[in-house]
Amino acid sequence: MNVLFVEDDPMNRRVVKDMLDVAGASMTGAESAELGLTLIDERDFDIILMDLRMPGMDGITAIRHIRARRDAKASLPVIVVTADTAVDLRDYCLREGADEVLFKPVAMDSLFDAIGRLLARGQGNLIG
Repeated sequence: MNVLFVEDDPMNRRVVKDMLDVAGASMTGAESAELGLTLIDERDFDIILMDLRMPGMDGITAIRHIRARRDAKASLPVIVVTADTAVDLRDYCLREGADEVLFKPVAMDSLFDAIGRLLARGQGNLIG
């Protein structure tokens, strides 16, 4: 499994990378949404983890860019990973194109459960 994690905080990227390493997954980190979109253009990923609040472009805008693509990458599974706990945030993210929403700090079982749900729905090729 090849994962892109778009997250401005290097510690959060490291923690998630360590979790994914346990599962034998490969993770590429991007410190901004703009870099994340460039990496999606250049490489193949099975799933995207997307922070919401970042300097410059926010995660929702990046998800809208992904969903607006005219290629197969438009349907890449996107899991929002956020510290924001606003009441309607989960529904908002799902309406805007996210497939799942996880709240920080992310537990390993929650991350793998979310990936498993996407796999069960047939979204992406998450075996790697």
